[in-house]
Order: sequence, then structure tokens, then C-alpha cells
Amino acid sequence: MLSAAGGPSILELFLQTGGFAFAILALLALFSLFSWMILLRKWMTFRRIDSQNMAFATFFRKNPRLSEVNAACELYSGSALPGIFSAGYQELNTQIKALKTPAATQPVLTDRNLTGIQRALQRASAAELSMLEKNLSWLATTGAVTPFIGLLGTVVGIINAFMGLGFEKTASIQAVAPGIAEALIATAAGLFAAIPAVIAYNQFVNKIKNIAIQMDDFSMEFMNLIERSFS
Repeated sequence: MLSAAGGPSILELFLQTGGFAFAILALLALFSLFSWMILLRKWMTFRRIDSQNMAFATFFRKNPRLSEVNAACELYSGSALPGIFSAGYQELNTQIKALKTPAATQPVLTDRNLTGIQRALQRASAAELSMLEKNLSWLATTGAVTPFIGLLGTVVGIINAFMGLGFEKTASIQAVAPGIAEALIATAAGLFAAIPAVIAYNQFVNKIKNIAIQMDDFSMEFMNLIERSFS
């Protein structure tokens, strides 16, 4: 336990905090707890997506039958790509049925039909990205707000320390130091909550950008396949 020679430890200072300081520390602890829960869950989600996206894209490229790819989508539930494929595949079937082409004739899609399929892919991509971005705002809020909450606790603590010093007959650093040390714990707690949240937020935003690129690439691959097969 960190402490100065003969002085109170950080834990002891924490236990000695007043009501306002304790409320600040409790609030910071809640921010930190929720941030770490989101951080760990997102980390596992993005790790699973990285492997599943590659596996599904490989399966899609090797399998020429779209119906078989659609049937296998459930096997890649951790990927962001099956949802996009399913949306495009369903729209493709809808467009083919609307053409009312005889069963023995290969349907030919027009530019209007292809545009409809492309829009379905874009809507599915937007929905997938929205799910990936869920709760990231909490990390951003934690990184932006908790240092100021900690600073508020420190400022109030220092004010109380100096006000208490005014009632002392002799002014000395020994009289005010414990109060200042206690107040600075709030700033340390704010930084402890903010730093991991900021690092995680930046990493996850970068991950989402990479996944968005993978989605766009897959959508273009899907459209190229449709144009070769039905144009």
C-alpha cells in the first residue's frame, strides 16, 4: 500500500473522505465500472467479428450457389457480413419474383433492380454499424466527463482544507497537507476512469472503420456477382 513514511495510505485516505468526496468517488466508480463492462464486451465482440468475417467471406467466394450461402449464414452469427448477404439475397429474390420470368428462362435484372439490391445492402450495412456503435457513446462520455468530476471533488476538498486551516491558531503545511492529499484522490480517480475509456473508444472507432470497409468490399463483391449472373 502506497503511503508516505509514517503517513496514511491511499486506502486510509479514501476511508477518511467526507460525504461530498465520497459521493464523487462513488460516482466515478460507477462510471469506471460501466466503462470496463462495455470495454470487455466490445473487445470480445470485435475479436469474434475479425475471425468470422474472414471465414464467411472465404466461404462466400468458394461457394457459387447463393442459396447454400444463405443457408449457412447462421453458422457465422458472430460476423457482420451474413446480415448484409441475407438482406441482399432477399431483395434479389423479391426483384426476380417481380419480373415474373418463366421458370425455364434466366431472369435478367435491369439497372432499377440492381439499384434496389444495392440499397438493401446499404440499409443492412447501416444497421450492422449502428449495432457495433452501441454504447460507445458511454466510453466517450466517461473519457470527457470523469476528469472534470474528479477535479470538482479536488477543488471542493482543497477549499474545505483551507477553510479548516483558518480555524487553526498556527498555519503549517502539516495542518493542510492531509486535506489536500484527500482532495487529490478525486482527481486521480477521475483520471483512472477516463484514461482506459479514451484509449478503448479510439481503438473501437478504428475497428469499426475497418469493419465498415470490409462491409463495403463485401457489398461490391455481392453486386459484381449479381451483375455477372443476372445481367
